[in-house]
Amino acid sequence: MPEPAGATLYRVELPMAVGFDHPAKRRSASDSLLLRLEVDGLTGLGECAPRAYVTGETSDSVSAQLLGLPLDAVFARLRSSEPAALLARLRATGVAGTFGVRGGNNLLCLLETALLDLLGHRLGLDGDRLVTAEDAPATRPAMLPVSQVLDLSLDVEEFLDTRGPFHFVKVKAADDIRRDVRTVTAIRSRLGDQVPVMVDANMSWSADEAAGHLAALSDAGTDLVEEPLAKGSWAELARLRGRTAVGIMLDESVCTPEDARRALESGACDAFNVRVAKNGGPATAARVIGLARGAGLGFQIGVQVAEVGPLINAGRALAFAHPDALSVEAGQSDRFFPEMVVSPRPAVDRSANTIAPAPGPGFGLDLTARAAAWAVAHRSEGDPVWRPVAASGSRTPRIPA
Repeated sequence: MPEPAGATLYRVELPMAVGFDHPAKRRSASDSLLLRLEVDGLTGLGECAPRAYVTGETSDSVSAQLLGLPLDAVFARLRSSEPAALLARLRATGVAGTFGVRGGNNLLCLLETALLDLLGHRLGLDGDRLVTAEDAPATRPAMLPVSQVLDLSLDVEEFLDTRGPFHFVKVKAADDIRRDVRTVTAIRSRLGDQVPVMVDANMSWSADEAAGHLAALSDAGTDLVEEPLAKGSWAELARLRGRTAVGIMLDESVCTPEDARRALESGACDAFNVRVAKNGGPATAARVIGLARGAGLGFQIGVQVAEVGPLINAGRALAFAHPDALSVEAGQSDRFFPEMVVSPRPAVDRSANTIAPAPGPGFGLDLTARAAAWAVAHRSEGDPVWRPVAASGSRTPRIPA
């Protein structure tokens, strides 16, 4: 008889050494859920980072959905299915189509990253091979350049002095368009016109003011603006796009493949910001990339602020599997977290602002002893109840009802 399979849920709220500010949220700690699956001696690590302003989900709501899932059926499917066929099915239909799981994008991402990691271990495949697609470029680069993000906590001069070399610059918009214009002007003065510059409005502009903002930013040298209007403003986005030379990238508006198709049908944008957690997992995110590529649109491999482990390497796997991205955001876990809950620590070569492929198999990470402090619940195969985990230290586990 095989050992019973099991699952452990962690809620990781690591304090950040430096904060991150943008129009939608000020963040000073992580808020990620980790899921560790154990089946027949193999493990898979998953992560999601729910953001209510993006998908309407929270860590509490995702935890509650997870605790109600029939995981024994997932364990049984993992044991009974040929691994390569199961991987192909996951790539094509995601967790919802493969396992019949219903829930928000972050629940699907939590499961999908864990399942892909486990299958990577079973098949001996590295992360980029788990999330590739038939229409993706065949050549995998040895390194990828990553973008640098100027948030509202950092002065533009300090940013320019300390965060180079620059391959792509993303500016988090302020509540004053004059400040944003000055920021882009300063960047262009220092970097010239060879480095793309994008301003991320995070849904903060009205339709009435957006055209004027885009004109001013265009004159300053902005190439792209991300999510300028309220989420899903398809008709207004299409009209805005027809009135400006600045490209429009959509992020919060494009959470599902159905959203992506709606954006394409509406003529609402020039590019998608693809993020693993927001889009429901790396395989599902790859399908969104395929829609963009098929329509001749660009795409960015983005991140959630303060990812803590599997999401980081899943995003990097996606980037190396689809190296024709306009830009890649590698995140700032090296700056945010002096200590992490995973090993090996995801690295960025800050001397060149580049990343290398994550080591496999799977997404190439194990939990460290530090992770135990964030464990909240465990479930064993055959037992339908999630049992609280007594976390070390003074922290009390929080399990939604």
